[in-house]
Amino acid sequence: MTGNFSALTRQNHVVKEMKRAIYSKPPRNRIGAAQSFFVMSVFAAAMLAPAAWILRHLPEYRQRVQRSPRT
Repeated sequence: MTGNFSALTRQNHVVKEMKRAIYSKPPRNRIGAAQSFFVMSVFAAAMLAPAAWILRHLPEYRQRVQRSPRT
């Protein structure tokens, strides 16, 4: 019984610690529109660049498969 009780109190302690990390105040440093645009552009480029590379080289990948069939 004591093992279950300590587990329950430990969970309450973890929840309290997590609540302390949540801030409800306004940010100390405001981020401007230019910074937001730059960060979102870099993020979009990082996500789309690998897909664009694969799509651009897709005909080459198809030719490789046709030349050497799998056995």
